[in-house]
Amino acid sequence: MLFKSFGLPELLIILVVVILLFGVGRIGKIAKELGSGIRSFKDGLQGEDKEDKKEEEKEEMKTEE
Repeated sequence: MLFKSFGLPELLIILVVVILLFGVGRIGKIAKELGSGIRSFKDGLQGEDKEDKKEEEKEEMKTEE
């Protein structure tokens, strides 16, 4: 029940405290690194899918011959 009492004013206060502690530049750097990490994770997942499809196509071509 602790988190149900958080409203907009409380979240704004928390945001201001975080900005004061870390600074805008550091928060931007952290967000940029987080975004690039998520992007590389997605690319890695899609890369595995592409490799699987290529392997399936190779197997299909072998069975057709």
